[in-house]
Amino acid sequence: MDFDFGPEHDAFRSEARDWLASHASGAADRRTWERTLGAAGWIGLGWGEDGYGNRRATLTQQVVWAEEYARSGAPPRSGHIGENLLAPTLLAHGTDEQKARFLPPIAAGAEFWCQGYSEPGAGSDLAGVRTAAVREPDGRTYRVTGQKIWTSLAREADWCFVLARTEPGSVRHHGLTFLLVPMDQPGRIEVRPIRQMTGTSDFNEVFFDGAHAEHVVGGEGDGWRVAMSLLGFERGVSTLAQQIGFAEELGAVVRTAVESGAVHDPVVRERLVRQWAELRTMRWNALRTLGGCGDAGAPSVAKLLWAGWHQRLGELAVLVRGAAAGVGPVDWSASAPYELDAAQHLFLFSRADTIYGGSDQIQRTIIAERVLGLPREPKGAV
Repeated sequence: MDFDFGPEHDAFRSEARDWLASHASGAADRRTWERTLGAAGWIGLGWGEDGYGNRRATLTQQVVWAEEYARSGAPPRSGHIGENLLAPTLLAHGTDEQKARFLPPIAAGAEFWCQGYSEPGAGSDLAGVRTAAVREPDGRTYRVTGQKIWTSLAREADWCFVLARTEPGSVRHHGLTFLLVPMDQPGRIEVRPIRQMTGTSDFNEVFFDGAHAEHVVGGEGDGWRVAMSLLGFERGVSTLAQQIGFAEELGAVVRTAVESGAVHDPVVRERLVRQWAELRTMRWNALRTLGGCGDAGAPSVAKLLWAGWHQRLGELAVLVRGAAAGVGPVDWSASAPYELDAAQHLFLFSRADTIYGGSDQIQRTIIAERVLGLPREPKGAV
């Protein structure tokens, strides 16, 4: 397959690169940065003919923008969950009213979202949802009770899309509904940060105690279909931009290997070359499947490839440092028990790559059942 970025995309790439160069360094906080992106029309590229307040862009231009953003060193995005996960789901399954209500604030960088999927005791088994939603007497409002975990950006989010069980006694993927829940509900929603071994708290626990929700996407009881559609966006979107960041991390590891002399070890050198070759393979595979190819296993294959690759890169990042990898960049103090440099953070954080977003075991099960046609794994009742 011949897929390349031709000269017709040069002008768009130059515009994106110039804009990022003149704005990224002056970004203040995450919310201000999202509004800056939105005001310039850089959020929600290619959302169809209606636009919802953003600029139109071809699929290739969307990839160009994502790659330039990754190269620019611009701040991490806080609006990507709304833009890359919820928005495509609403475009596919939402009503016209829901699109008109929720897409413009996402495109403007004015509302942040988080994802209420994973639950304690269920792990990557999304069908093991226990969070319940009961319809109120008014017939249009649901009361949500339960707990979600590993919820990214929950402390910053204005809304959460929640997979909840609306049919009492239902099991597995039956009786689930996809709800849009406002997070500003004191006494009904509590967010508790989860401290990680990196010292940061990127994830959170979210407790729903009778939280109100009025918006249902796809209809009551159709939550599993909507949730699976969203996971396809989660595992397939922005892969090429992600690989730009991976390439920069790999470059830093290679430079460290040269400086430390570890590159002279033939085993280390072979591992570095393998990382480079596998990254190139992932890029071409992502280009091959760009826009969807009808392969039910493509998102799972992509997740397996990059998660394992990134985890091995984290291991290499400390290996090429030798004993120095065990020493922090600053002295220990009671107020800051430990600090991590970039290589140490990469090593520790990448341990989660094969777990979040669907563990490797779950991805292999999906490939086995949906692609290879092997017998389905026995599932217990919820």
